[in-house]
Amino acid sequence: MNDTRNGIDRFFDISARGSTISREVRGGIATFFTMAYIVVLNPLIIANGKDVEGQFIGDGLAANVPLVAAGTAFVAGVLTIVMGVVGRVPLAMAAGLGLNAFVTFNIATVMTWEEAMGLVFLEGVIIAILVLTGLRTAVFHAIPAELKTAISVGIGLFIALIGFVDAGFVRKAPSTPLELGIGGNLTSWPILVFIVGLLATATMVARKVKGAILIGIVGTTVLAVVVEMIAKAGAFSPENPDGWQLNTPVMPQEIFGFHNPLVLFTEFDPFGGFVRVDVLLAALFVFTLLITDFFDTMGTVVGVGRQAGLVREDGTLPRTKEILLVDSIGAAAGGAGSVSSNTTYIESAAGVGEGARTGLASVVTGLLFLVAIFFAPLVTIVPYEAAAPALVLVGFMMMTAIRDISWNDFEIAIPAFLTIVIMPFTYSISNGIGAGFLSYVLIKVVSGKSREIHPLLWGVAALFALYFAIGPIRAVLGI
Repeated sequence: MNDTRNGIDRFFDISARGSTISREVRGGIATFFTMAYIVVLNPLIIANGKDVEGQFIGDGLAANVPLVAAGTAFVAGVLTIVMGVVGRVPLAMAAGLGLNAFVTFNIATVMTWEEAMGLVFLEGVIIAILVLTGLRTAVFHAIPAELKTAISVGIGLFIALIGFVDAGFVRKAPSTPLELGIGGNLTSWPILVFIVGLLATATMVARKVKGAILIGIVGTTVLAVVVEMIAKAGAFSPENPDGWQLNTPVMPQEIFGFHNPLVLFTEFDPFGGFVRVDVLLAALFVFTLLITDFFDTMGTVVGVGRQAGLVREDGTLPRTKEILLVDSIGAAAGGAGSVSSNTTYIESAAGVGEGARTGLASVVTGLLFLVAIFFAPLVTIVPYEAAAPALVLVGFMMMTAIRDISWNDFEIAIPAFLTIVIMPFTYSISNGIGAGFLSYVLIKVVSGKSREIHPLLWGVAALFALYFAIGPIRAVLGI
């Protein structure tokens, strides 16, 4: 029988995975819009931080936000395209939030930017070696299937919480950890835009409208622009809690602009940090980056892969080694490009929710990131409040896998529960995975079923015990 599929279809297995080229394109666009904020947010964190010598990244004398924005978009674009072509899955990559803050406020404060980014580069190289030796893939396969399901569900809750927090629908409160809106009230125009966008997108998803998530993002953005023209809500600040959370949806004065991102690749020092500070402290920095990158990605791949229907019955994915290798290279590339470690984004689930099933969607997302180098000001039109509804609804979709966990078997149900709840409650994928692994091993040991524990899980549990104990260890050692 002749294969009538075109070259793109054959390469990405589009038809075989029940998708179409148009669906992949829509999914790639949806993923880009849900994570385009990183082009704005990463520079605000990285470019405004000073190193131990009081220098800014880039040119040293002043915070060069446009240059770091260009570097952020460039590295994300290239890596996401590589993920699509090599991994052939709808996963996008960009500078990791949380990791960039850790690099800026913990590492760069005790060494130079070149040395801090050098440690990020070194961490990526180590993870790549773990992939090439098969260890990272083996650990991935050693996780019990139901714990993988719990990871997916936990990420669903986490990504929904991110959406609610980004939109200002859920906020920190003076007397309670969180509260609804502002002082318990939904009183601001941006929150109203989010609610309208959420309800409209939810209705379209329920009615199975093609392109529902992408239509929701674009339509809510248009609504946000109109509302800002009329209400003049302005940017959020402590003095203006009714404002937009990150981007104010107005047409920028400058649409086109170019800053050469390759400038940031000129200097990084992988080993200078070990000379600048105590060797043990530098090693702990690398270990913290490594554990976070290692397991955040594992959780994201499992969660998004399951949502896309790519996870097999044994809990594995096709081309797992290639996916993990590209992600590892992303950490090293982020360090070399001075934009912090790049990792696989849970917002990729937005594209999957739009119907993406293959790497073609990632190629589309990556190309849009490269375009954003030249049109970065346009990215600032989309406010958090317009992208957040997509995250909330994708969180719902990922939550539906909870039915596959055996809740009557407490030996797996308790670790699954801890995995699920600790992710959103601590705002960390790695923390949830670590809690699940440690409790799973402990319960099996106490129950006299040590033989059921995969040998690699013993080592992983020990690493997580060390990870959670880093704070006390540093306090005891005085570093």
